[in-house]
Amino acid sequence: MELLVTIIILALIFDYINGFHDAANSIATIVSTRVLTPFQAVLWAAFFNFVAFFIAKYIIGGFGIANTVSKTVVEQYITLPIILAGVIAAITWNLITWWKGIPSSSSHTLIGGFAGAAIMANGFEAIQLNIILKIAAFIFLAPFIGMVIAFGFTLFVLYICRRAHTAEQWFKRLQLVSSALFSVGHGLNDSQKVMGIIAAAMIAAHSMGLGMGINSINDLPDWVAFSCFTAISLGTMSGGWKIVKTMGTRITKVTPLEGVIAETAGAFTLYITEMLKIPVSTTHTITGAIIGVGATKRLSAVRWGVTKSLMTAWILTIPVSGLLAAGVYFIVSLFI
Repeated sequence: MELLVTIIILALIFDYINGFHDAANSIATIVSTRVLTPFQAVLWAAFFNFVAFFIAKYIIGGFGIANTVSKTVVEQYITLPIILAGVIAAITWNLITWWKGIPSSSSHTLIGGFAGAAIMANGFEAIQLNIILKIAAFIFLAPFIGMVIAFGFTLFVLYICRRAHTAEQWFKRLQLVSSALFSVGHGLNDSQKVMGIIAAAMIAAHSMGLGMGINSINDLPDWVAFSCFTAISLGTMSGGWKIVKTMGTRITKVTPLEGVIAETAGAFTLYITEMLKIPVSTTHTITGAIIGVGATKRLSAVRWGVTKSLMTAWILTIPVSGLLAAGVYFIVSLFI
């Protein structure tokens, strides 16, 4: 029982870290265009992170992404030490990338850690390779989709606004809407990943005959979802200013019009993947959208050197997190 409680606490800590790590995704453009101050922006984003809970529960009617994450490892191989090692590794990698100002994927960190610990314990037969490959494919598909939507949307908006003289002021106001839309998508996507990990831990606890165990993710108590959405909202309120700088200024210079388009394109991508029940990275999504916006001016407007560094970090996230988790599991198994 104590181990399960420890895992739940650590998972919520990870969720909190995810919030301030990924706060940049939904507020970078709105801060860089000076529509809101950094403090106002994180409060705005945090509020809509939390609104996502009610949308998922009462409008969508379920938490499909949480279900996908919980099935990353074959159920019979899921144990509490495996989940503990995965969460510790995910927290470690998230803190390292936050410290370095690298907008890596918290989603893939968590999934890589979970899978890496399971492989260390039982070999490759312990993981659902088809699910992991599908998730890994969206390392490339999510930013590409965001980029294509943003590119097309930018050309369309520039065409219809070509004679408007007050468009800049309108787009500053619209950035509040687009940022809110993206924050809802962030909450929907990222909170559910932690829910999936907690569900896996509670299912493992049930198989061990421990208290607080559940038979399936459908039995997950409401307090788990509420806690996850609350934790990510509180984390978002804490900011993440190093990553804000990378996302808001280093990839390409963003105007209010371009900020609206990037956030809206990113939000659409997140909503599509929510319907597909595929956990994706909000970081990858908004980065692709910002690149798509920049590319409409000219390809040289995008700082491809920065983009290349980001993509390297994205590709490394799952294997590095997996290796970290394998090492943590080895140490944990000596004591548990």
